[in-house]
Amino acid sequence: MSAVDWLVFTVYFGAVVAFAWYQSRRNRGVEGFFLANRRMGWGAIGLSVMATQASAITYIGTTGQAFDDGMEFVQFYLGQPIAMVVLCVLFVPFFHRSKIYTAYEYLERRFDAKTRSMTSFLFLMSRGLSAGIVLYAPAIVLSVIMGWDERVTILVMGVITVAYTIMGGITAVIWTDVIQMLVMFAGIGIALAVLFATLPEGVGVADVAYIGGIHEMWKSIDLSWDPTDRYTLWSGLIGGLFLALGYFGTDQSQVQRYLTASSLRQSRLSLIFNAFVKVPMQIFILAIGVLLYVFYHFERPPLVFNSAEVAVVEESERRDEFAGLEAAHERTHELRRAATFELLEARRSGNALASPQRRIAAYDDELERLREESKTLVAEVRGASSNDVNYVFPSYLITYVPAGILGLLIAVIFAAAMSSLDSELTALSSATVIDFYRRHFKPDGSDAHYLLVSRLATLAWGGFAVLFALYVGQLGSLVEAVNEVGSIFYGSLLGVFLLAFLVRRATAAGAFYGLIFAICSVLAVSRFTDIAWLWYNVVGTAIVLLVGSLVSLPARPSDQGRTESAAG
Repeated sequence: MSAVDWLVFTVYFGAVVAFAWYQSRRNRGVEGFFLANRRMGWGAIGLSVMATQASAITYIGTTGQAFDDGMEFVQFYLGQPIAMVVLCVLFVPFFHRSKIYTAYEYLERRFDAKTRSMTSFLFLMSRGLSAGIVLYAPAIVLSVIMGWDERVTILVMGVITVAYTIMGGITAVIWTDVIQMLVMFAGIGIALAVLFATLPEGVGVADVAYIGGIHEMWKSIDLSWDPTDRYTLWSGLIGGLFLALGYFGTDQSQVQRYLTASSLRQSRLSLIFNAFVKVPMQIFILAIGVLLYVFYHFERPPLVFNSAEVAVVEESERRDEFAGLEAAHERTHELRRAATFELLEARRSGNALASPQRRIAAYDDELERLREESKTLVAEVRGASSNDVNYVFPSYLITYVPAGILGLLIAVIFAAAMSSLDSELTALSSATVIDFYRRHFKPDGSDAHYLLVSRLATLAWGGFAVLFALYVGQLGSLVEAVNEVGSIFYGSLLGVFLLAFLVRRATAAGAFYGLIFAICSVLAVSRFTDIAWLWYNVVGTAIVLLVGSLVSLPARPSDQGRTESAAG
């Protein structure tokens, strides 16, 4: 990065952290640290809810996903608007009336302490792992831009994020999210503008749309009912709906956001805001990935986008073999580039299109073969492999984006990563302290004592996230990894809450054993079948409701009466 980029990056980042710290001065005690003393408005909460999900993974992983597979990933988000409406009607009123710190407190009131502890523990496991994935994402950017070791980057990012989260609590987190999301919206627009500006002269929007179309990159809807297909209309509407309900309705990192609202209406408005804005935002981010795919028909793409891995191979004994692959890659790209220009000219003049299209398809196959060979070579040299798709967007940024703008876009990615991480740290800390420490170990501590323990818990979870981040690079596409980890747990957790809300005769035993059986079933499905991970959420929810209802059937009249009283 240039001196201008560093200046933009430093000023932006410093201003965000300073503003967040300034806003957090009104916090009072544990309720202030975890819930901002329940005084936040819908706008700040809505942007924070979106920012917690839209981390650096959104910029890096989603663009890379679209570069490889086109727009089909948008189906993943189609169930989210419906989920937001369901949450406003069903979940939020229960949580708001209960005046709880964590979502899992409600389950003790409805069922028992055992169910509360189990659901909170599962949240801690799933969110603790995903925190490591979120922290790993910006490490990719720095490794490509400045050649820094990813491990050093992880440590630096983790220390800074933990420090200001410990100081400012949830208020600092929310206001950091607000600024981050506003700048991310601007960053999306800037990235799209820069991409169009860097296309060759004479290549316009219609040409880009056409090239993407002949490669089916704009295809976003798949009507297949095959449960092994990762992204279809039905897996998005059904599996995505259940995942969104589980994430926004049972994950403390999201529930904690709307528990900070000053009223039930403010909580609902924050979720409705997300229902209308989230999907269009994701469409634009995916479009960046498709535009990158088209852009590299005219500019030669790297054979391997991760420049750090290229440097390792070029210093190894197999550098000549890699150089041969690069030479073949360059020749094939030039042939595809010429064929692409020929296709566009034939389209404008009304000539036959079949011949250049066939040649482009053949060159695409050859380029893909060369990329696969190069990735195998890199993996053999390094003794490990990483998913090259995660490096597509960072590589483009450092090569083609002008000074100043590069600094801003890098700042957006960093702020996004840190904002999502601090959100998860406050949620992990609140569940640890409220659901376990205060509930089981020291129920009579002072507010000052719990505040100190909360900060220590934040520090501990930050350390855990750093350690896991050091190994997360082997999980493939980041955007898939973070959601696949969550899908192991979210459906089962959602089932417990739906059992509490909808099945009046459900008992504590039904909830607990339904949850255990569902988690085991989802793990078995993930291990022994090819069913796509979005459907894990449906499987987990259905099994909890089924097993929980069956186990609750022989409940004594006295047990049923107590359960119905708790539900009311």
